[in-house]
Amino acid sequence: MTDRRPERRPDPVLIAGAGPVGLVMALELARYGVPVRIVDPMTARATTSRAVAIWPRTLELLDRAGGDLTAELITAGNKVIAAHMLADGKSLARVPLAEIESPYPFVLMLPQSETERILLHHLEARGVRPELATALADFTPDEEGVTATLRRADGSEETARFAALIGCDGAHSPVRHRLGLAFAGETLGSDWAQGDFHLTGMPFPVDEFATCLHREGPAVLFPLSPGRYRVIVGLGPNPAPTAPPPPDMAGFQALLDRRGPGGITLTETLWSTSFRINERQVESYRVGRVFLAGDAAHVHSPAGGQGMNTGMQDAVNLAWKLALVLRGCATSPLLLDSYDPERRAVGAEVIATSGRLIRLSTISNPLARQLRNIVMPFVLGLAPVRHALAGELTETAIHYADSPLNGASWEAGRRAGTRLAPLAGEVPYGAGDTPRFTLRLGAGVPPPPDNLPMGLVDPVMRANPVPGGIELVRPDGYLALAVAEGEWEPVLEYMRRLGPVDA
Repeated sequence: MTDRRPERRPDPVLIAGAGPVGLVMALELARYGVPVRIVDPMTARATTSRAVAIWPRTLELLDRAGGDLTAELITAGNKVIAAHMLADGKSLARVPLAEIESPYPFVLMLPQSETERILLHHLEARGVRPELATALADFTPDEEGVTATLRRADGSEETARFAALIGCDGAHSPVRHRLGLAFAGETLGSDWAQGDFHLTGMPFPVDEFATCLHREGPAVLFPLSPGRYRVIVGLGPNPAPTAPPPPDMAGFQALLDRRGPGGITLTETLWSTSFRINERQVESYRVGRVFLAGDAAHVHSPAGGQGMNTGMQDAVNLAWKLALVLRGCATSPLLLDSYDPERRAVGAEVIATSGRLIRLSTISNPLARQLRNIVMPFVLGLAPVRHALAGELTETAIHYADSPLNGASWEAGRRAGTRLAPLAGEVPYGAGDTPRFTLRLGAGVPPPPDNLPMGLVDPVMRANPVPGGIELVRPDGYLALAVAEGEWEPVLEYMRRLGPVDA
């Protein structure tokens, strides 16, 4: 392998928004040696639960950060291993999550406030502290970066230079508005409410959640801890311009009495809110050195619990690419150009899947509901269908089949863009302080050539069960290319495309 030239110290990256997406973005960049500043106009962190689900794929990707981050999250949360589907109080199906191929075959139920607390602890351990009560007042992008003005709560301002700006600033993103990007989509004309409650009489174990279908609308119950549940209910169509206040506890109780499995008694309201579902996505996740992630780029129904996870995975996708470019390890525009097509395709699929689930759960036609209730147990009884649904829910089915970063795929092997599940006993792909690709080599593969750029490739090679097979794995655990018969030239050509700066 070739020697590496000294890397340059990059200019800092500015992250607007210190929610879970911004915190993950900052943590990923900081551990890869990119200086960051993260600002948010909020004066104090919210203490309400808000997003409560962390899915297996997100746990896999967070595990790369080290420091027992994933283990700390799991210790603080509640592992849920199955999903129940009911209609009019009768069971339709049970979908186990243990069938997925992951070290984390469950959904972790954890209030967003706790998720943020743990992420913040790990970020501060790397010397980065979010600057609260500090807003992004304005910015001017150019080819090399961004000049931004920050305004503090006392009115004082600071203008500084940054290598990039990442808008993790929510559904009403000032960064997106400043760029003039369209947020295409629609607002669905029905009201919803959600809340956290203490309750008794839940007929399912605390490690299983339930979706209850009913002619009036659905009710979803996520167990946060024994006796504490997130309850989401559909309130039906409403021509009013905004959603009304959420029902009181008696109102939620009445809805559960009609729609739920029976026997549930709410005993205390911890938090509640109402909302309208928006299904929207920005037209481009990137404009030059300005990027959008999380709700700034895509919004959809919260009922499936995928919004926060999709945003945190946006952050992971972008961070390793940005780190390679800013640290001077690679020069190809392909790296940053790939962020938008990869993540916009995922965002569109999450919106579509979420929309299908919402429409399936809100069927008003009696005959259509009856057909759904007859067909669903049969369909979900089929292992391939059950596995596909579990893969969509857990986000382990996410892949980048059409990525511009994809290299060759040999006919009998795994396809480029496929997620590679972490293997027990192996260090996660992309772990450590440098975003490197990983090689998996089969028996009989000759040693790598001397001109393989070690600045981009982990020096530790891993086993490939295919004799003669070579797989190159991205720092986020997706397959970059796969070839057979010890063919090193496609690997070298792929690396040349990335523009390595090794001598």
